[in-house]
Amino acid sequence: MSSHSKAPPLRRREYPYALFLLPGALAFLAVIVVPFLMNAGISLTHWQGVGSPKWAGLANYRDLLDDSAFWESFRHSLAMVVAMAVLPTALGLVLAAALFDYIAKHIGTRTASVLRACFYLPQVLPIAVAGIVWSWILAPENGALNEALGTVGLGSLRQDWLGDPDFALYSVMAVMVWVQLGFPLVVFMAGLQRADPSLHEAAELDGASWWRRFWHVTLPQIRPEIYVVLLWCTIAALKVFGAVYVLTKGGPGGATNVPSYFSFQSFFEKTQVGYGSAVSTALTVIILALALVALRLQTRAEDR
Repeated sequence: MSSHSKAPPLRRREYPYALFLLPGALAFLAVIVVPFLMNAGISLTHWQGVGSPKWAGLANYRDLLDDSAFWESFRHSLAMVVAMAVLPTALGLVLAAALFDYIAKHIGTRTASVLRACFYLPQVLPIAVAGIVWSWILAPENGALNEALGTVGLGSLRQDWLGDPDFALYSVMAVMVWVQLGFPLVVFMAGLQRADPSLHEAAELDGASWWRRFWHVTLPQIRPEIYVVLLWCTIAALKVFGAVYVLTKGGPGGATNVPSYFSFQSFFEKTQVGYGSAVSTALTVIILALALVALRLQTRAEDR
């Protein structure tokens, strides 16, 4: 009997997963790309939110470059980068190493897990709830912080923490450190779990101290996590809005204003919709450029 060879199977499509990506691509287009392009278009007009917009070209952006209030708010956002990216990353590294290397090994993994959850709790709380609680704590009259200072005999240190221009920004920064700390901590603890323990054991046998092991062995192994945390937290800091809105509304006297809230004021308080759109468009471009540069630097570092 002659055997008949089977026909070759139909060739699969070259891009079999394109259909699965289509819904997400359409959602991204509808939720991100189209609103951004509409916002960029409005930024080229003078418009109060009603009536017909009047073409203005780049006039809003020229005004933006000369607006000292905007640049002051941008300087405040750099302070927020310190409070939400730099400090939480540094503190998260140390606390994650302490929980992983000392608490988990000498006291117990359950205790380390409970402490990790406690540090992460502010990330779960809605920022409006956290802001209201901290506004009670920092209230000048009957606030928990001022009452505690008076109880321990430090009543002279009482301040209007959110109402004094000299202290308001630092108070908001302290709150944001508290809010943001849990995210780097959790990411770094996950990174430490994949670190090679044999390298730590070899360094310990060579007589390296805990700090030297942490600096020369631990940090290089969790460098990808550090890049991710710094980028994620920096973007969050540049677009922070809720905490400023709840705690100070940009005050007192613009001492805590940031670009996102500055844009909100232009939109809804001053009804300068075109100018507010220019602020938000400029902020979006800055964030995208920062993200691209950070990803490029991370790729180069990984290649090396």
